[in-house]
Amino acid sequence: MLGSTHGTFTTDLRARVVACGEEPVGVVHGITAAPGDQDVSGRPLHAPVPDLDRFFRPGSVAVVGASDAEGRPNTGITRQLLAWAERVGARLVPVHPTRTSVFGIDCVPSVGALTEPVDLAVLLVADPLPVIEELADTKVRFAVAFASGFAETGEAGAAAQERLAAAVRRSGLRLLGPNTNLNAFERFREDLEGPAVALITQSGHQGRPVFTLQELGVRLSHWAPTGNEADLETSDFISYFAGLPEVGAIACYVEGLKDGRSFLLAADRAARQGVPVVAVKVGRTETGARTAASHTGKLTGADQVVDAAMRQYGVIRVDGLDQLQDTATLLARARRPQADGVVVYSISGGTGAHFADLATAAGLELPPLPQAKQDELHQWIPEYLSVSNPVDNGGHPVGDWRGRKIIDAILADPSVGVLICPITGPFPPMSDRLAQDLVDAAEATDKLVCVVWGSPVGTEEAYRTTLLGSSRVATFRTFGNCIGAVKAYLDHHRFTVGYRSPFDEAPRTPSPSFRKAQALMRPGRRLSEHAAKQLLRAYGIRVPREQLVTSAAAAVRAAGLVGYPVVMKASGAQLAHKTELGLVKVGLTSASQVRDAYRELTDIARYESIDLDGVLVCQMVGRGVEMVVGVTRDELFGPTVTVGLGGVLVEVLNDTAVRVPPFGEREARSMLAELRGRALLEGVRGAPPADVDALVEVVLRVQRMALELDGDLAELDINPLMVLPRGQGAVALDALAVCR
Repeated sequence: MLGSTHGTFTTDLRARVVACGEEPVGVVHGITAAPGDQDVSGRPLHAPVPDLDRFFRPGSVAVVGASDAEGRPNTGITRQLLAWAERVGARLVPVHPTRTSVFGIDCVPSVGALTEPVDLAVLLVADPLPVIEELADTKVRFAVAFASGFAETGEAGAAAQERLAAAVRRSGLRLLGPNTNLNAFERFREDLEGPAVALITQSGHQGRPVFTLQELGVRLSHWAPTGNEADLETSDFISYFAGLPEVGAIACYVEGLKDGRSFLLAADRAARQGVPVVAVKVGRTETGARTAASHTGKLTGADQVVDAAMRQYGVIRVDGLDQLQDTATLLARARRPQADGVVVYSISGGTGAHFADLATAAGLELPPLPQAKQDELHQWIPEYLSVSNPVDNGGHPVGDWRGRKIIDAILADPSVGVLICPITGPFPPMSDRLAQDLVDAAEATDKLVCVVWGSPVGTEEAYRTTLLGSSRVATFRTFGNCIGAVKAYLDHHRFTVGYRSPFDEAPRTPSPSFRKAQALMRPGRRLSEHAAKQLLRAYGIRVPREQLVTSAAAAVRAAGLVGYPVVMKASGAQLAHKTELGLVKVGLTSASQVRDAYRELTDIARYESIDLDGVLVCQMVGRGVEMVVGVTRDELFGPTVTVGLGGVLVEVLNDTAVRVPPFGEREARSMLAELRGRALLEGVRGAPPADVDALVEVVLRVQRMALELDGDLAELDINPLMVLPRGQGAVALDALAVCR
């Protein structure tokens, strides 16, 4: 096993590095990190949590551009803000240059004329920039800009938005918008109890389905419509909501992330607090990404990287708004699971079999009930019906107490954490009694009880009153949404139980490898294979014995030192795909073969007009599993690390997993578990198991390199990394590196 270079960054591979050097103050999109509060790449390890209490519950509100003139758009907005201010107990101050009063309230002519500190300024003006500059001399803490025509419109709008953002930074206030709306000032129901869903959307209309959950008895606490996010962004609201005791889950509709590190720090805060974050993130396709950019003027990010980053920090990504509302509601309301086992309870064998197929395919565990439990259930269910799991009752008892007994007996089994009852359609009175028994059982247990009400009508009393009237039963309308939400619920709690923040163990100072590696960098150039391997060697990544030679005679001498058989390869900064040009010779066993190979390689290079720095004479390495490990830069998240099946077919196989540093050993191993071809590492067709520990070590060393050389390294590709049989390590047979 190779020694470790990644310090306290892992859990089991514990070798530490020697800390050296100091780091400059880091700034990432407004997050300033003092020395010691940033990782080795200069990125912050903690983000300040904005105190948004006075945004959502201000003591006073100034409405700039307030109006009460009939037919004016600002009049309707002013009226809505007046009603909202009354509900939250805020004093409203109209601001207008020519009016003396609005809706009977005295006006002030400008924000500069405000005589008292104001918590929130709402800007009903086409150009908010002059007002923001004027607000700089006041003590206003927050402002909202509704105006559009900024980054969502193209380059000129983006430049205008940057001027606005710069003015906000100078002013010291915090801005919501521009291109936002009135969703933050909606009327929220106050008669609903239990944990709430907090909502964040970049598009107001896309949040409307979640907001209307209140009509089904689901409590909502806040709605943050972030718009173009010139200042306050999705990450700020996630961080804030994660610290509120009334928030049980955070639901997000995200078109583009403003800054990757800010988002990860916010998701990390939510994970530490155990608050689930459920998100729709558009941009999975090129069309979706293009549309999102035109809407909000932000980068959508490479979707594979976004997806991986969300999973790293426990953010539950869903595709539809219906999934967003169902999953967020379940996660907000459900108590911590007592077991992972799911039991399907059905009045139809066909329904149970169908649901079980879908649930199992999605990764839910449907364990057979113990024989003793099955015997108990057969006291009330005929012997000819299967009660293993799914439990087929043949028709829920209506005329006596047996139905409740069946449900209670299932929930009493210690292997059962979730009971799901799919009711494909109303069948009174049986479906009515079944719904009531499920509600009564749910009220008496800490375990999760779910119902799928499949009727397309949705007006039935059992659904509208009995099921929706209970906050202890999770009610769905489709099989898919139920299964997805239950899986998210179980996955979330497994994630939070074992969660350790990678930011706590991220390297803060460079390792001794850093200075060796930095000396090899050639700004703006690609390194030759020989130089790239020196870079790997600096970080303790094993490479074959090899020598760089510039003559046939030197090649023969090198082969004798390296040991036959040898591999010979042309080495030059221009070479990316040597095999395709015939610039690799394998299995050479004699001096004559080495001389001939040298001449052939140099002849091909001359013919192809390729400048070489020499020819590599390399050790032949035994067979193993060919993998690829690499580093690329993402526009949002910075350096990313990829691992996958390697070799000459790497582009064809396209079997890779990606992570955003920082991450530890557990995450590196989960990358391998994602690969479709992971069975190759376990040994197939008589091949021995591969040295997975050595592969994980290489991934972590490459991550350390990516962080430390973030300012210097644009791309790294180790392909193939030969992972030898267990206990024999891993060897980088080829490498490509591009400097920034």
